[in-house]
Amino acid sequence: MGLVTVTDVRVTADLGHARVLVAVPGEEPERQRAVEGLRSAAGFLRSKTARMLSTRTVPELHFELDRGLEHAARIDALLDEIKRGPD
Repeated sequence: MGLVTVTDVRVTADLGHARVLVAVPGEEPERQRAVEGLRSAAGFLRSKTARMLSTRTVPELHFELDRGLEHAARIDALLDEIKRGPD
């Protein structure tokens, strides 16, 4: 699967679901494959998590790509264009 970085985890109030945002380097097809791999391993990862938590409920894991860094880079590029002005 390669390098995957968990950037954020958002858990619902009832602890039923956890949205796990991940950053994956590489091209889009590779990134999608990594997320699909995580999704297919979600049950296994949930059982591993259950062993570490002392809570009664263990959230169902939902993996998504974190597009925050891409979005920030796009905004930076647009701001640079504005600063340079018309050519």
